[in-house]
Amino acid sequence: MEKRRLGRTELEVPALCLGTMMYGDQISGDDAVLQMDACFDRGINFLDTAEMYTVPPKPETQGESERIVGRWLAARKNRDKIILATKVAGRSPAAYMRPEGGETRLTPDQIRFAIERSLKNLQTDYVDLYQLHWPDRPVQLFGAARAGYVYSGEKGVPIEETLGALGDLVKEGKVRHVGLSNETPYGVMRFLAAAKELDLPRVVSIQNAYNFLNRTFETGLAEIAMEEQVGLLAYSPIAQGVLTGKYLDGKNPAGSRKALFDRVQRYETPGADEAVRGYVALAEKFGVDPAAFAMAFVTSRPFVTSNIFGARTLDQLETIFASLNVEWTQDMENAVNELHGRKQNPCP
Repeated sequence: MEKRRLGRTELEVPALCLGTMMYGDQISGDDAVLQMDACFDRGINFLDTAEMYTVPPKPETQGESERIVGRWLAARKNRDKIILATKVAGRSPAAYMRPEGGETRLTPDQIRFAIERSLKNLQTDYVDLYQLHWPDRPVQLFGAARAGYVYSGEKGVPIEETLGALGDLVKEGKVRHVGLSNETPYGVMRFLAAAKELDLPRVVSIQNAYNFLNRTFETGLAEIAMEEQVGLLAYSPIAQGVLTGKYLDGKNPAGSRKALFDRVQRYETPGADEAVRGYVALAEKFGVDPAAFAMAFVTSRPFVTSNIFGARTLDQLETIFASLNVEWTQDMENAVNELHGRKQNPCP
């Protein structure tokens, strides 16, 4: 398994990372164990979760992903061999996430509560990477940007205050490194500036969506990733399964995310179907499974530190593994970029 350096740290992570977002609802605890075992056997020892998971988020299953991972770590007694990442929720109205109710915010008190609960769920005394799941200040997230940019002017918890709280956790040994998620170029640079000015932990990564249908990371953030060594932990590389082509022509396979939860609207925008059809056709032209083709593209990007994937079945997991054997050629690059030029970012 290829290893890549995490930011400017000495920690090396595999090129693929197992995302556990679906553990506890769409994926049962028993099936999750089979997945984690299979990935570990393949050298994928990087696991990503979050305090809000499973998804779709709801009070009944909040934290279940972490608890499943924690039980696996305890049973396998392999914590020292695992690179473990989790996240604290940004600003949201999910009052059930906090004992006092109200909004989730990136305040020192809430960050403290969240990490202590996550450590208990994960049955460990530290996490290797602790990420801010999304910003505290209002930004357009999860596809909202396609409606046009809107600046509210509303401020969030000061970045210096949030980073200071993370710095305390690093000093205490509860967190080794800190990262961002669903961030903007402005946000990343503000965190880097605060770290330098106040001698606080430097963010090592950013976890944003990146795939054939959404290459917006390449505008602004990719340059930061390369110049500042804040690499991308790419999520949604197969666009929630859309890039497999399984939803084309109105199909809705049993057991799929769309069939169960109807939560793939981010990839159901005008022009998306036509673009998906084009990428599926390119995969077939090159003799590669569409999911493996989409995965190989993301993994091959120089600004990607690790490619976070999810799989519902072991067969799907084997397709993910197969993507590592896809040699990304210049012909593939040219064909993908030609299609991208005609169908740019239909699902930002």
